[in-house]
Amino acid sequence: MIYLFSGDDTKNKLLSYEKFIKSLSARTGISKDTGLFFINRNDFDPIIIESFYSGSSLFSTKSAVIFQNVFEYEEIRNFILDKLKLMEESTNSFIFLEGKLNKPILDAFKKVLSVRTESVSAINIFELPKEKKEKYDNFLVANAFSRKDKLNTWICFREAMDRGVGMEELIGVLFWKIKNMLITKNFSKFSEPELKDFASRLSYLLPKARKEGRDAESLFEQFLLKAF
Repeated sequence: MIYLFSGDDTKNKLLSYEKFIKSLSARTGISKDTGLFFINRNDFDPIIIESFYSGSSLFSTKSAVIFQNVFEYEEIRNFILDKLKLMEESTNSFIFLEGKLNKPILDAFKKVLSVRTESVSAINIFELPKEKKEKYDNFLVANAFSRKDKLNTWICFREAMDRGVGMEELIGVLFWKIKNMLITKNFSKFSEPELKDFASRLSYLLPKARKEGRDAESLFEQFLLKAF
């Protein structure tokens, strides 16, 4: 079974996605401990994906596989579009959490899902009105981080990515925010050693991604989620 959540209205998209995951867990018993798997560019392995849609997963009897922004990469995109029908026919669930997708990709989902009879909506598109697509405020991520607000840090980060904000700019603003907290001795949410560690890791994040051939967006997202 396939479920798609896409678009640049990140806040409403993530709220709908979170609500769906909770309902899926209630209906199937799937949880992070019993069969919920997250796949991004760095984790993508065609053999493992095949084991999920073929029903022969080695991990659990029933699974939910969550793909995060994988359609940005041509090789992965072509593989998934070729396997959509098999994923839809599988007893496992395949959830796609994406930014704004073009018409050919959406048409591919609609074609595969045209015979779906389940009441739960399979295709969920969240688009901002044109007048609201102003320049993104990069300080939203840094400010949420400084408040130790994990959920809004992640929501603002995903929104920045959907709006096309550059990684260098986003990391630079957060680095400045952390250095400012150190200078002003603002240790209400994080200790001084924690802030120094954050600053050090951020300064090497982009060079590390380039050196290891890894996706900077995924590395930065992991940094944000593991900071709290």
